[in-house]
Amino acid sequence: MEYTRIAGIDKPVARLMQGTVMLSADRIDDNRRLLDALFENGFTAFDTAHGYGGGACERELGAWIEDRGIRDQVVILTKGAHPYQGEPDRVRPEFIRRDLAESLERLRTDYVELYLLHRDSPDYPVSEIVDVLHEFKDAGQIGVFGGSNWLAGRVQAANEYAAANGKTPFAISSPQFSVAEMIKEPWAGCISVSGAQGEADRAWYDENEISLFTWSSLAGGFMTGKFRRDNLDSFTSYWDTNPIGAYAYESNFRRLDRVLELAADKGVAPAQISVAYILCNNPRYHPIVANWKTEEIATNAAAVDIKLSAAEIAWLEMKTEGKPS
Repeated sequence: MEYTRIAGIDKPVARLMQGTVMLSADRIDDNRRLLDALFENGFTAFDTAHGYGGGACERELGAWIEDRGIRDQVVILTKGAHPYQGEPDRVRPEFIRRDLAESLERLRTDYVELYLLHRDSPDYPVSEIVDVLHEFKDAGQIGVFGGSNWLAGRVQAANEYAAANGKTPFAISSPQFSVAEMIKEPWAGCISVSGAQGEADRAWYDENEISLFTWSSLAGGFMTGKFRRDNLDSFTSYWDTNPIGAYAYESNFRRLDRVLELAADKGVAPAQISVAYILCNNPRYHPIVANWKTEEIATNAAAVDIKLSAAEIAWLEMKTEGKPS
């Protein structure tokens, strides 16, 4: 595993972050086996959210961390202010306060290293959002904060307000990013920086040294090769049909063809090439991956050892025709 340093966090942050949507209150033993295996393989950063599993994902993660006595060795990223039924616009101080308090209680901790607003309310003033997050930062409840599914322009507006008013700026962001372009939103309010459509946002983040924690780094499994042009009708589960609607288009199958070819050349798995693509784009990028089974962990962890050249990245992005030798 590789680790980075982010200002405001007093411990190293793993380049690969493990998602927690698979943690369930009725599978406690399975949760513990998976989390133990992840930790043993260097996965020390975990992505969760107030809304995941109705709170179960935070509770299961927090219980495991407390039981193992490893709070000082792990990095927690959680998210709040996601729209809920009956409360569609929740990126407001009162909801941020409530969600963070409940998340900390569920996680059995008094702080989280990374805190993200799970969505944006583009018409709501960034001043009030920055003010409340700055308050939690000053209180020691948040290490660094930012937005998930925020446009770079809104992050820029938040940081301009912070700079003008002596407040803490956004230091992290969490958009979708993968070799595949997001053609349709898998869920409402999703923001992607993949492909040509995301280049300007990525350039702004890079120029301003903002760390990215990229979700759907494998495009919901599309970039593993499990989906083919001829088998899309065979999938029925939600976790399969959702990425098909978002990514299974000919432009992305052409990208997948190149991932499969490069993986074969290097003798590695397609998923490893897809994760390495993000890791090699920028040292401040942290792909969020979802190891559902213990046997997947070593494969994903080994992606940090694969180094892709700038020419290989450009070829995967369909910017060049001839495969780099």
